[in-house]
Amino acid sequence: MPAAAPLPPLSRPRRLRRLPHVVVCLIALCLGLAAMDELSDGYRLGLLGTVSGLALGVAIVFALWRPVPAWWLSLGVTVVAAAAARSDMVAANPGPGPDWPWSTSTMTAQAFVLFLLALRLPTRVAVGALSLTCLATYVLQGLAGEPSYPPTGMLPGPSYHPGPSYYPTGALAVVVFAAVVLLGTALRGRREARTQLVEQASLTEEERARRTVLEERSRIARELHDVVAHHMSVISIQAQVAPHLVENPTDELKENLEGIRQNALEALTELRRVLGVLRSENPEDPYGLGAGAGVAPDAPQPTLGRLDALVENTRAAGLDVTTEISGEQLPLAPGVELSAYRIIQEALSNALRHAPGSAVKVELWHFPRGLQVRVVNSRPERPAPPSPGAGHGLLGMRERVAMLGGTLVTSETSCGGFAVAAFLPGNGHGAAPTDDDAPAHDAARTGGTFTSLPDEICTGLPGEEKP
Repeated sequence: MPAAAPLPPLSRPRRLRRLPHVVVCLIALCLGLAAMDELSDGYRLGLLGTVSGLALGVAIVFALWRPVPAWWLSLGVTVVAAAAARSDMVAANPGPGPDWPWSTSTMTAQAFVLFLLALRLPTRVAVGALSLTCLATYVLQGLAGEPSYPPTGMLPGPSYHPGPSYYPTGALAVVVFAAVVLLGTALRGRREARTQLVEQASLTEEERARRTVLEERSRIARELHDVVAHHMSVISIQAQVAPHLVENPTDELKENLEGIRQNALEALTELRRVLGVLRSENPEDPYGLGAGAGVAPDAPQPTLGRLDALVENTRAAGLDVTTEISGEQLPLAPGVELSAYRIIQEALSNALRHAPGSAVKVELWHFPRGLQVRVVNSRPERPAPPSPGAGHGLLGMRERVAMLGGTLVTSETSCGGFAVAAFLPGNGHGAAPTDDDAPAHDAARTGGTFTSLPDEICTGLPGEEKP
């Protein structure tokens, strides 16, 4: 037996979320009372009419949860009431009589039940219920009731047979039932289409985010190729030169060093093959830096030593950029320098796109355990033009920081700008900094992990004051 969920509650306002159910219950109460009066008095069914009217009201409420059993109940009550009333109407004196086989109240109750059924169940179920309702109407009116209809315009005479003059309502009921089923089916199809559209939009957004993460990881892998390839090449060269640095090296030492060299060369070859697969996705942009990057396939990856050139290019594009570097500059892993450079590059690019005319401050703090990077821009001087694909740069930052085991915080500032803060472990192994590693004025770190960006982050920018 097909089951259906109740009518969906209203989302707003929350106090009226059950209003549809209350309305249906009120309609069921009114139609039940009307059917009890009409069947008891008009059809002269007495107690049977009272019970039938009550059953019709229950059927409407029951249709909210179980529309098919409710439809069977409504149809069965109507057929029993019509069949019980027919014998009394045929034996009654000629004259105006009630509507038959569908009275006004029974027709309305059955229409509500069919509408709720079509609204909650598949079209084939609604069409089947409508077909059986039409068949029952034809049997009652066309087969059982037709012999008792008085000929239209017949005058009293020898062939005149006294009979009821009630109004047959079968054709009208069929039209009404077909209309409500069509309306319910259309509303149900519209609701399903809207639900599917929302689900498809959600899946599309998730797929877009997943694809963006994969693209960012592929870009990071391409950029880190030079770093890894350099170390593998150094290992191979050192293994080749090592026997010449030892007087009378043993055969076992030569064999081991030769094995190290061969393994390094094989790893380097496989690394280049993987890089070739990644580059084949976009051969014109080998490092995935975007059109116009001007980076050749064999160009070295940037480090923090090129930060001044990056800042000068950003200033030439129209931003007021200042830099501040503090702390003792200790050696950093190549991947850490590359990631720090890319984070600053992306933050400056976002400021150009989304905060035109703003002032930007780039801060680098060197700690014994790692590097802290912070890029803050003031509120824009003018509205930014629409920028497609916004937000992908932040995903790239998160991927880079997660790869190194660091921490990233991005948020709007109280002065209307935007801030990007990241801590990168110096060795790239995710070693968490301690409170002793950072100066007391570093309010962006708590217990070695970024938790929030302070309001004072706006100070120091041209034209900005703490609100």
